[in-house]
Amino acid sequence: MATMKTVFIAFAIEDETQRDFLKGQSLHPRTPYEFIDMSVKEAYTEDWKDKVRTRIKRSDGVIVLVSKNSPTSSGQKWEIKCAKEEGKKIRGIYAYSNDRTELDGVATYTWSDANISNFIDSL
Repeated sequence: MATMKTVFIAFAIEDETQRDFLKGQSLHPRTPYEFIDMSVKEAYTEDWKDKVRTRIKRSDGVIVLVSKNSPTSSGQKWEIKCAKEEGKKIRGIYAYSNDRTELDGVATYTWSDANISNFIDSL
């Protein structure tokens, strides 16, 4: 049995449903990983940033759900910056099949079991 991996999910709040789908994949019995997210609906406070940094530090890697909402999501941008500062491996996954938004510094792949599993296996 593979070792359990902890993966932080960075996403724009508008893409919360896609995050839920991604989390649902981890419930599959053959999937040895869990996801952490820190979605908040209130303003980003320093306390929020401290909690997110702690969770990113504890994670094995970060999946960024990339969509047209990502470039304007200050929280997601901060999470990506934090993950880079903490030296975490990052994998962008397109949140939608018809949206190919690019984020500078984030290698982004199509949403597939193989692309997600291969990343997690590499952690």
